[in-house]
Amino acid sequence: MTINLKENERIDDLQRNNLKIIQKTDGFCFGMDAVLLSGFAAVKSGEEVLDLGTGTGIIPILLSAKTEGRRFTGLEIQPEMAQMASRSVQLNQIEDRVQIVQGDIREALQIFRRASFDVITSNPPYMNDTHGLKNPDVPKAIARHEVCCTLDDVVRAAAGLLKPGGRFYMVHRPRRLNEIMGTLTAYKLEPKRMKMVHPFVDKEANMVMIEAVRSGKPMMKVEAPVIVYQEPGVYTDEIYSVYGY
Repeated sequence: MTINLKENERIDDLQRNNLKIIQKTDGFCFGMDAVLLSGFAAVKSGEEVLDLGTGTGIIPILLSAKTEGRRFTGLEIQPEMAQMASRSVQLNQIEDRVQIVQGDIREALQIFRRASFDVITSNPPYMNDTHGLKNPDVPKAIARHEVCCTLDDVVRAAAGLLKPGGRFYMVHRPRRLNEIMGTLTAYKLEPKRMKMVHPFVDKEANMVMIEAVRSGKPMMKVEAPVIVYQEPGVYTDEIYSVYGY
C-alpha cells in the first residue's frame, strides 16, 4: 500500500513480517525500550491489548506480529503522532487487528470500558520534574518527561482498564523502582516478574521491565537480565532475537 509521506517523515523497516513504520526524520522515534517491552509482554491467543502512550504505534504494531492477540489498541495524546501511527497501521494493512485512538491517558477510563482489556503495556515518560532538563521540542518532552501524565496516572488507568487477573507490562528506569513498586501495589497491581536491562555485562542496569497482575497474589520472579551489547556496536544474540534479525 502507498502512503504519502509528510515533510520530514521517513519509512523504516521493522525487520519483522515485512512491517514498516513511519517516523519523523527530526523528531521523536521509538527506542530499544519499546522493542524490548514488546518481547517481554506475554499476549495469549484472542486477548485484547491496550498500549498507553503509544507514540509511533511501535508496540501494538510489533505485538500484532509477535503474538496471536485478537485486537491491539494504542492510545496517544498528541494528534499529529496519533495520526502518524494510524498511517503506519494503514501502510501495513493491519487495520483489522490494530487501531490508534487519540486521547489522554488521564481520561482513559472515560474513553474505554472499565475492565475491558486482558493486557496493557506502557513505555511511559521516565523523568519527573526533578530529573533532567525538559527538551524544548514538545513531542520529545512529552515522550520523555511527565508533562501530560505521571506514573500514577498510567498505573491508575491500567488498573481500571484491566480485567481481573489481567496483566500490565511496563518499562521504566531502575532509579524509580521503589516508587514504581509502591504505585503498582497501591492500585492492586501485584508485581509478578521483573527483568533488568544492562547496556554491557559489567555496567549497571539502565532499564527495568515489570509485569504486574491485577489482584494477583504476592510473589515476584526476578528473571535473568538482558545484556544489550557483547562489545561496542555489537548486539548480543538475545537483542538480535528480539529485533527479529
